[in-house]
Amino acid sequence: MERLADFRSRVVLVPLDERGGLWTAELGGLDWICAFSGLETLARFADARGEAEREWPYRRIVGARLLDDVIPALDFPCGVALDPAGPDGIVFPPVRGLVPDGAALDGDGRREKA
Repeated sequence: MERLADFRSRVVLVPLDERGGLWTAELGGLDWICAFSGLETLARFADARGEAEREWPYRRIVGARLLDDVIPALDFPCGVALDPAGPDGIVFPPVRGLVPDGAALDGDGRREKA
């Protein structure tokens, strides 16, 4: 719960895709918004992907806004992966207690991936 509280209050960096939307990656049959605690962790991720030379435009956003506003606005189930290429990475799946019930895979909306 401490890591969740920290994430919710933290400003994170989220890379943008080619259309200017938040960049996501699929893993385990679920989409994940990749968020980074700073430029160093974003650079580590880019390096791990072999894409350190390309530009990685990003948006700064508060973690709570990702969980409470962005994920419910999507038309597909999605979680957040914080610092996915780092040793302290953590995931916040779209489940009750992390996202609003209507956006949770185990909530009232019972969202399913199309």
